[in-house]
Amino acid sequence: MKEVVQISGNPSAGPDLQELVSRVALGDEDAFAGVYDAVVSPVMGVVRAVLRDQAQSEEVAQEVLVEVWRTSPRYRPDVGTAINWILTLAHRRAVDRVRSVDAAAARDHKAALLEQLPEYDEVAEHVEARLEREQVRRCLRTLTELQHQAVTLAYYRGLTYREVSEALAVPLGTVKTRLRDGLIRLRDCLGVTA
Repeated sequence: MKEVVQISGNPSAGPDLQELVSRVALGDEDAFAGVYDAVVSPVMGVVRAVLRDQAQSEEVAQEVLVEVWRTSPRYRPDVGTAINWILTLAHRRAVDRVRSVDAAAARDHKAALLEQLPEYDEVAEHVEARLEREQVRRCLRTLTELQHQAVTLAYYRGLTYREVSEALAVPLGTVKTRLRDGLIRLRDCLGVTA
């Protein structure tokens, strides 16, 4: 025969919820069945009010009832009624679920935003590249005509020393000297340390 359990403080023919929770703390499975039957609807109501999703509400309600089984030895009747303790557990667990879902959504949103961002600051890269080009142009203007031509042919057109010598109709040794002198002058102008 099933025991009748009252959630309110009214006396009944069977044990009250507080007594059942005390027996659950001792591992009484029949008492837990009584607690379960007495509180499953109110727990579901509290959880559903917070979560608004039936499937998640059922899952969280089950978690709450498992928590009641596990933590019933910590219940203190002098602090509050058994139903208030259980409904507080339910409310906390439901709020934790909302926070967890919100945090996961925020992480997903942040990850999606990060995927859209370039790995570097494109504007800064363009500005820096433009400034460097301007500085190189300014420094190239400080070279003699032969140095300028030799550097341009060797480094911008990719010609070898011999090809530069042939293009300028200048001896190979002269091209090498002009390139070396021109590169030293560029290095000094650009402030590059060797």
